[in-house]
Amino acid sequence: MKQVLWWLIAGSRGGINRARIIHLLHLRPYNANQMTQMLNLDYKTVRHHLDVLKKHKMIKSMEEGYGSMYFLTERMEASYNDFMEIWAHVESAAKTMEE
Repeated sequence: MKQVLWWLIAGSRGGINRARIIHLLHLRPYNANQMTQMLNLDYKTVRHHLDVLKKHKMIKSMEEGYGSMYFLTERMEASYNDFMEIWAHVESAAKTMEE
């Protein structure tokens, strides 16, 4: 799982937005529209990242369609500390690049 997290968060385009979604869903379940508002992203962008995360079994939804609530999978919950380690590394690298 850690290798997949590295690839999805640090090694591919859109990783920062996927990380923001994972972090948000760790706090509580949200639907795509709520995440759009919380993250200030376009709805189609959020849906794309949700599809990527779902494909890699990091998130799940209880039903399909508009208004569906998303949750972290048990596997992702168990790997949340790995995620935070990767996220800290990505943030640190981003700050270094800004300087």
